[in-house]
Amino acid sequence: MDALDPANALHMPEMADMTFAMDFLIRAKEGVRNIAIALTETVSADARAVLKQQLHQGIELHQEISELMIRKKWFHPYELQEQYQLDQLSANQTVEIAKQQIFPDDTRRKGLFDRTPDEHIGGDKA
Repeated sequence: MDALDPANALHMPEMADMTFAMDFLIRAKEGVRNIAIALTETVSADARAVLKQQLHQGIELHQEISELMIRKKWFHPYELQEQYQLDQLSANQTVEIAKQQIFPDDTRRKGLFDRTPDEHIGGDKA
């Protein structure tokens, strides 16, 4: 699989969008969890009020992201077989991307230049 072959970029923008949305969903979920933990450890009434507001906003954000992903068919929380197939596809694509030869094996730069650096001012006197 050649990383530079345009055929390998087919559907890549949508896959990237799906990946970004899933990452956003996971981070929104982590935010809700972290705020809930902070809320249980906060004594100040003012701080608790702020955290409660943030918790509700975080839950709403998570719901919005989930609904977007369900609508776009990027997430199937109620159809486990379809979600499993989507996860398998994602895992296989990740493996294929990892197999690509993106960088050359030989990364030495020796011999690529017609002269040594600072040769024009005496080389070793630089």
